[in-house]
Amino acid sequence: MSFSEFLTQHEITIRLSFFFGVFIIMALWEIVAPRRILMVPKVVRWVNNLALVFLNSLILRLIFPAAAVGVAVFVSENGWGLLNHYELPYALAVVISVVIMDMVIYLQHVLVHAVPALWRLHRVHHADLDYDVTTGARFHPIEIIISMLIKFATIVVLGPPIVAVVIFEILLNAMAMFNHANVHMPSGLDRALRLIVVTPDMHRVHHSTEDNEANSNFGFNLSIWDRIFGTYINQPRDGHEGMSIGIHFYRDPRQVAWLPGILALPFIGKVSGYAINRREWSKPVEKKPD
Repeated sequence: MSFSEFLTQHEITIRLSFFFGVFIIMALWEIVAPRRILMVPKVVRWVNNLALVFLNSLILRLIFPAAAVGVAVFVSENGWGLLNHYELPYALAVVISVVIMDMVIYLQHVLVHAVPALWRLHRVHHADLDYDVTTGARFHPIEIIISMLIKFATIVVLGPPIVAVVIFEILLNAMAMFNHANVHMPSGLDRALRLIVVTPDMHRVHHSTEDNEANSNFGFNLSIWDRIFGTYINQPRDGHEGMSIGIHFYRDPRQVAWLPGILALPFIGKVSGYAINRREWSKPVEKKPD
């Protein structure tokens, strides 16, 4: 049995092992060294956020039983995709694939902030009143389906090795939990790590209620994309302990912390712009929610 065949057959077990391993590590770190005091009781948020994770996993399994790795196997067997038309060293093809898929996730993240209809879905993620390891998996089911379709399209066009897709899926889950964790990290370690990857302090800026901060630091794994595309902000203006997490005017826990309100959130309010070019900060003024 080849390594690719082993990964394909045991992909779910491998991914779940990494998921629960990283989740437990970050959850314990949050207890030992939290970065912020939580506003909503952890039990309430965890029960509802994890219920959403379970619902999303069930929906994805029903709609896409093969998942991303299954698509990668199909693409490989049929010789589709750019990398199947060029002879590259296997290790190089794996690295190129992971980096390109990482960039696609960055661009997708920018897109869901730029398009009003997609922002309505994505604000489920941003409306969390606190920021911890469960926030990293808090997405509306419709956004999860769209994200999976974008991932499928990327695999079909790129033609990545199966190993690269498995590695990317593990990184996607692990880094989402890591950089959303409510953990205190020594400033020197944070500065060193964020030269390569997105750290909790770096991504927390993205969950600010202030428009220009929320429209920055879109990366989930490699930090280079925010620097290349000019969307990087080093620190929140009010500091990590003083900054406000969430979205202006969506502050009622019944609406943003409980599962029924979370699922209904995209369908509340009028469709209006949430412009990606809100990069300049000014003192917030009263406005209707969008």
